[in-house]
Amino acid sequence: MMDWEKIAAQTPIPGFVGKVMHSDSMSFVLWEIAAGTLLPEHAHLHEQVVHMLDGTFELTVDGRTETLSRGQVAAIPSNARHSGRALTDCRILDAFCPVREDYRNGLTSSVISGTANG
Repeated sequence: MMDWEKIAAQTPIPGFVGKVMHSDSMSFVLWEIAAGTLLPEHAHLHEQVVHMLDGTFELTVDGRTETLSRGQVAAIPSNARHSGRALTDCRILDAFCPVREDYRNGLTSSVISGTANG
């Protein structure tokens, strides 16, 4: 059993506050994102599933932009270039497979922007 309440929040870039946990084969990040915050374009080998818990988020994947709102889910394929923008305050649960080893040492701006190794 994992408990979000027992995980320390991290702020890798202004406007993004996240909590990370890992299972044997996946990583999860519970995000709180301030309205107007930009997610820099990046890619990673991990497949990513974005579950919108609250708010409205504009997500661009391989040049195609969609607006996600509460209850919607988007899948980002491995190595797809993606970026985004919080149109309102958002709560998002991201799931990654395989495990994000680069997240084990904390969320940093280089990890979020895709300039870190991992």
